[in-house]
Amino acid sequence: MPQPALHLAPPPALPIVGRAEVFPVGRIICIGRNYAEHAVEMGHDPTREPPFFFFKSASCLCTDSAVPYPPQTSDLHYEVEMVVALASGGRDIAVDAAEDLIFGYGVGLDLTRRDLQAEAKKLGRPWEMGKAFDCSAPVGPITPVEACGHKRNGTITLSVNDKVRQHGDLDQMIWSVPEMLSVLSHSFALRAGDLIMTGTPSGVGRLDIGDTVSAHVDGLAELHITIVAGD
Repeated sequence: MPQPALHLAPPPALPIVGRAEVFPVGRIICIGRNYAEHAVEMGHDPTREPPFFFFKSASCLCTDSAVPYPPQTSDLHYEVEMVVALASGGRDIAVDAAEDLIFGYGVGLDLTRRDLQAEAKKLGRPWEMGKAFDCSAPVGPITPVEACGHKRNGTITLSVNDKVRQHGDLDQMIWSVPEMLSVLSHSFALRAGDLIMTGTPSGVGRLDIGDTVSAHVDGLAELHITIVAGD
């Protein structure tokens, strides 16, 4: 009996600012509630509690400016985040050595089916159905460290239809990028190609079909998307 043909998509990758090559993406690792004001707006204590993380598949990556509204939700939310792209990895990384792993930085969105996430929280279930759907991780080009330096502070904003909805500074993170990388490396080996989404400031809200979104972090290539009707 003939075997079905394989139709494999090419590995996901991101453009690199100033280079012809691309950055191959392995895993997408996200930290939850890493800005105090966002923790408050989500109904949680803003104190520095142990960090927690969740994953999106690399197949969730979206580099197209047209992002389809996902199925099974009526409450799609935006969350702007700085993205860290790793050039190398390892286990048990010290905080003061963690920045040595970083290839560069980008701007991304953690799109969320908030109604599905809220139901999962209520039932004590995993968040993947709310967080890890197709095209749930739009990410812009990666700016190499040699072009932008390490991003420890700077404005992070998101606008919907030219109106600012989120505004913060990277220095407002509860857990810094080196601290995140160190904590993660004590649970599993970090790898070249990992993307770390570093949390979102307050002001998250709903997106509808036709909305245009502009996401900005000082010194990085901006991300611009439009929400379009899904298939």
